[in-house]
Amino acid sequence: MTILVAAAVAIAVAISAVGCWYIVRRELSYQLNESLKQIHPPWKAMNDAARHCSDQPVDTGGPGDGGPAWAEPMQLVLANGTRCVMGNTAIKVTPHDKTIATSYPNSQEFYDGYYDDGTPVRVLATNVDKGAALVVARPLAELNGTLRNLVLMLAGVAALGVLVAAGAGLLVSRTALRPVGRLTKAVEHIARTEDLNTRIPVRGNDEIARLSASFNAMTTALTGSRERQQQLVADAGHELRTPLTTLRTNIDLLLRSEQTGRSLDPGAKQRLLVNVKAQFAELSTLVGDLLQLARGDTDHEPHIELEFSNVVRAAAERAQLRGAAVATDLAPWYVVGGPASLERAVLNLIDNAAKFSPDGEVQVTLRQGELTVRDHGPGIPEEDLPHVFERFWRSPAARGLPGSGLGLAIVAQAVAETGGKVRLENAPGGGAIAIVELPGNLTPHS
Repeated sequence: MTILVAAAVAIAVAISAVGCWYIVRRELSYQLNESLKQIHPPWKAMNDAARHCSDQPVDTGGPGDGGPAWAEPMQLVLANGTRCVMGNTAIKVTPHDKTIATSYPNSQEFYDGYYDDGTPVRVLATNVDKGAALVVARPLAELNGTLRNLVLMLAGVAALGVLVAAGAGLLVSRTALRPVGRLTKAVEHIARTEDLNTRIPVRGNDEIARLSASFNAMTTALTGSRERQQQLVADAGHELRTPLTTLRTNIDLLLRSEQTGRSLDPGAKQRLLVNVKAQFAELSTLVGDLLQLARGDTDHEPHIELEFSNVVRAAAERAQLRGAAVATDLAPWYVVGGPASLERAVLNLIDNAAKFSPDGEVQVTLRQGELTVRDHGPGIPEEDLPHVFERFWRSPAARGLPGSGLGLAIVAQAVAETGGKVRLENAPGGGAIAIVELPGNLTPHS
């Protein structure tokens, strides 16, 4: 930023300096030209010079020495190139002079020429008669000296301006980028220590403040995600310990009976194998639910527009194959979501309701985007309702029943991914009712 500011100022100052130099040069040249126009020697002096033509300068003196007032570097140039010097300095004849001498009447031309000694001068050649031109000149030393001084002054001003601009740019850049520096240090600290509790102070409401606020929000979200991940791992480890311990105990018992030659009673052995199979089934269900929850935030299936009543009908048919008695009353409703995750969520609600309902009787209704799944069981204590969608939470009444405690958590996750809401409450007349509200339409968009 400092380099860019200094470069921009340098370019601006350079353009201004060049423009100023050209303007001053033009004005000084104009004044010098006007001064040359003011030189008008008497006609008698020009006639005398023509009659007594001399190629060399003469010492005419000056007004203070009693000489003529027109004593200036001047001369007459004839059409053949002959010069008749009138002043005290001779001017080199050029083709311009001969051209003006033959151009009659009243033609003149300014040009840069030289004295005989090589001094650069500004020359004015004016036609004064047929075949004669009056040539006057003045040195360019003063004009060139002024322009050189101007160049030095402009160069000094430009250098000072660039230095001041560079200093100001450095100050501004450091001030402006200081919050970015703090943000960089915070990111480096997090990368080095993995400490997601780092926060950046937010000052003002500019872009840097918004960036700092977004960074803080990101680290907060990452902290929450890490905490949920750690909690999931801890809960999963706790829940896996029970079926694994039971399996290990039963398998150890079977192995010991084989190794010691003491066979188990056939009935006891059968019950033991059935128990092992049930534990394997419970373990498989738990692992499947854990995978479903674990990939919920990273492995979303493509969301498409679908007929939600068809999804509910398919879930009800699967539940009936498992022994549930499902009564459905479904109206069309089109939503945008993942068909597999929504079907899994509805199936979990039906399975959960059938588990607590006598004879597995469940009523499923879909009206205007509101899905209700009702059982006719004992209901849920009011103090347990806030916890029903938590992972691994199971009410005291359900701890003896099969399940992983993750079914309703999977429902909440699938509904949230679709932009809907889910709640569980006690139904009038007994039993519990799950209510799912999904955004959608009565007719498809396409």
